[in-house]
Amino acid sequence: MNRRSGVERRAAAEAFVWLVAASLVVRFAPFRTIATIARRRVDARPPADPGRQVALVGWAVAAAARRARFRAVCIERGLAAQAMLRRRGIATTLHYGVARAGGNLTAHVWVRWGEHDVAGGAEAAGFRELAVFTPDGTG
Repeated sequence: MNRRSGVERRAAAEAFVWLVAASLVVRFAPFRTIATIARRRVDARPPADPGRQVALVGWAVAAAARRARFRAVCIERGLAAQAMLRRRGIATTLHYGVARAGGNLTAHVWVRWGEHDVAGGAEAAGFRELAVFTPDGTG
């Protein structure tokens, strides 16, 4: 069995809490509320090594989502990752896109920090971006 460090275990537990919160927001709030959350400004001071935090949060959200017994797909994962990084002083961008799958329209959410995928980026290819939500409110 792979042993995780205390930092990783705490990050996974935090990710699980944020996934629960995101799941409730997605289920009960209108999309404009989700958009407002995705545009929240980052007030905290960024860490000395933001890349390390981005990688940790990306891993933690994916690990917690795999173990969740509730809906934790791209939008919940994206909101959770964005909230965790905002708390750490790292601004990210949430992307919302659509694609045709057969005769159906499919939506997808992914989060990026600069040029780095945080959540959902691997699945984003083939999706046409409809909206971008940035913490400065330009999206």
